[in-house]
Amino acid sequence: MTSSIVQLLVLAGIAIFLILRLRSVLGTRDGFEKPPAPAPATRDDARRDFEVIEGGPDHDIVDHVPAESPAAEALGQMKRAEPSFHVGDFLSGARGAYEMILMAFERGEVESLRDFLSQDVYDSFAEVVEQRRQQGLTIEAEFVGVRELSLVDATFDENERLAEITVKYVGELTSVVKNANGEVIEGSPTSVKRQKDVWTYARRMGSDDPNWQLVATDA
Repeated sequence: MTSSIVQLLVLAGIAIFLILRLRSVLGTRDGFEKPPAPAPATRDDARRDFEVIEGGPDHDIVDHVPAESPAAEALGQMKRAEPSFHVGDFLSGARGAYEMILMAFERGEVESLRDFLSQDVYDSFAEVVEQRRQQGLTIEAEFVGVRELSLVDATFDENERLAEITVKYVGELTSVVKNANGEVIEGSPTSVKRQKDVWTYARRMGSDDPNWQLVATDA
């Protein structure tokens, strides 16, 4: 046997010895092993998770109308047409508008409401107030509060960018009707009556005028 062959055999033996030692120290990948630790989230992963959250239901809408209903779709279109629009803020404003408009009507002060009423509603209110004046009637009313408020419908005309939202109110107030002699002919200053109204407001989304107008009423 030549010296070169002997050298090869010695090297091979050393290689086998090292492989066996490594296997005994490191082990093999057979059987149960602790799974590798997950890689840290990257900025792209975080962005994708955020997008999933953003794609969830808009609670500013679904807290007030059923998801996937025509009203919900209309409210979504309003928000796309005017990103600063929020349903919750609108309803807060509608609560205040109810008291302002109702009390001005009861007291015959409809002229102060001209900017908040459509022409048809304004004319209807003014006609009732004029009839009272001709009959010598006056109304003394005090607003107690809004017992219930709910959004019942919404529509949006994309071509005209015209939004309409219908709100149902249950309000409480005291009301006394007096004749020309100041005599009470109806109501009581201490008796609280409950009044139900369904009002529809309209506004052109994206316009500079932030005011919604009352365009329809239904008791």
